[in-house]
Amino acid sequence: MFKPLAFYIGLRYTRAKRRNHFISFISSSSMLGIALGVTALITVLSVMNGFEKELRHRMLGMSSHVVVNTSSNSWSNWQDLAKELRNKPRVLGVAPFIQGQAMLTYNKNVKGSFLQGIDPELEPQVSQVKDKIVAGSFDKLESGKFNLVLGSELARSLGVWLGDRITLVVPHASVTPVGILPRMKRFTITGIFTVGMHEFDSGLVLLHYHDVAKLLRMPVGSVNGLNIKLDDMFIARKFSRELKQTLPIGYSSYDWTYRHKNFFEAIKMEKTVMFVILTLIVAVAAFNIVSTLVMVVTDKQADIAILQTLGATPRTIMNIFIVQGALIGIFGTLLGLAGGIGLALNIETIIPAIEQIFGVQFLSSDIYYISELPSDLRWLDVYKIGALSLLISLLATIYPALRASKTQPAEALRYE
Repeated sequence: MFKPLAFYIGLRYTRAKRRNHFISFISSSSMLGIALGVTALITVLSVMNGFEKELRHRMLGMSSHVVVNTSSNSWSNWQDLAKELRNKPRVLGVAPFIQGQAMLTYNKNVKGSFLQGIDPELEPQVSQVKDKIVAGSFDKLESGKFNLVLGSELARSLGVWLGDRITLVVPHASVTPVGILPRMKRFTITGIFTVGMHEFDSGLVLLHYHDVAKLLRMPVGSVNGLNIKLDDMFIARKFSRELKQTLPIGYSSYDWTYRHKNFFEAIKMEKTVMFVILTLIVAVAAFNIVSTLVMVVTDKQADIAILQTLGATPRTIMNIFIVQGALIGIFGTLLGLAGGIGLALNIETIIPAIEQIFGVQFLSSDIYYISELPSDLRWLDVYKIGALSLLISLLATIYPALRASKTQPAEALRYE
């Protein structure tokens, strides 16, 4: 069978048992270093992707994909636009909301909170809050009953439970015979939810939007805006941009990527920094390839000289050592890809097993909202990491190969 000379000799040098065991050790360590770096890159990025996916799922479980609001903060004829939006393709649900801030007081406990006035019948179309109720009932948010549902951490900090009556104080003044006083109203707790995110569990209060309108002295039936849920969260930006062009003057829309931009930008930056740091592991291993090939070139001076006297060109000599270094990089990369993919796909099984064997818990549920290590393997990341590893390995072979191609036969054979 025909084999290119450079590939054949480079493959033979790679497989041959070297007289210098130190060279063999450096070669093996560089291969293992590349494998370790690739494995770490795939595993860490998959875990970070898993955390991002889990946080995005929890965050968007309580907030909509697209929001339509008005600059006047009082929108009475919202039903017409809501009906029109429901008829649009890819829209799963539309629900009204009123937002505000309030102080919650119970006995001597006082906590700031974020009010969300909702329609209990329409809200399940745009959020998962009804499925997150851990005590009480979501359906008791009836107009005029002045009931509320709040987060579990907020309930714990106030020391309240189902049936307790707490006072809401809103920053809207009321003129009374004794002076100007803040508006206050007592509400009954009919439900407690747990989302698994501090932002919602410790500060969100849900009420019927009619009750919030009365509390904030808005016209009954008016709202601040509409929440819209789509069948695909990733088309939200495009949908919002197109919707904004059709809305009347005074109305605007924005999507979830705008509302949570800082949060997801921070995650993106962390992933980028982690990628760069772990790529250095592969780079360090690639420097070992340089050391290996430099020593091999020195060890094979006589062989190189004989090949040159037999007619081998400098390009052929150069290709021999490029092949040898590339094979180390290829085997190391393949080993790392296999290890990384295997870990990423099974990390949710491996970590609990390690915790059980050693009696430890890496993510305590008492401290972290996500107590399990999630993983989301993305094949595009695998392709990028594999290509980067091979590129670094090939670049590492250039200097030793150039040095080998410049060997002078007379000098190399002088003392042979």
